[in-house]
Amino acid sequence: MLTGMTTPGDEGELASSCGQFASSPRGAQLARRLAVRCMEEWGHPPASDVSCTVALVVGELAANAVQHGRVPGRDFGLRLSLDATAGLVRVEVADAASAKRPPTVPPTSCPEGESGRGLLLVDVLAVRWGWAPRHPVGKTVWAEVPLEASARL
Repeated sequence: MLTGMTTPGDEGELASSCGQFASSPRGAQLARRLAVRCMEEWGHPPASDVSCTVALVVGELAANAVQHGRVPGRDFGLRLSLDATAGLVRVEVADAASAKRPPTVPPTSCPEGESGRGLLLVDVLAVRWGWAPRHPVGKTVWAEVPLEASARL
């Protein structure tokens, strides 16, 4: 569910959007859709590299919130912020699980495994990522995605 959205009026102005979603695969899917819609509102078409990258990062962080941060009866939150001056989109996914903290470096995964690559993808696609505790409970995992693909290289 979308709870708020702003769009930039002047070049460089910060725009943001946030929403709360059920801690379920369907909630993660809706979070990705919100990300694509926001990117389009901010001038980045759904098929653009940055929109696809933001959708992938949102999808991975939301999937982690659903799989590892789920607390029965609690939603997860998504916040997207566009900072055109810095050339970044910041993705924040907040869940209610305080005890399950993400690793400080992405884990390695088995090449034949079907899961375990989410934070590796985030690490490659984002210029920075990390996490912070939320008070009174929970944590927020965040990633900053460059508007230009060359900024990741």
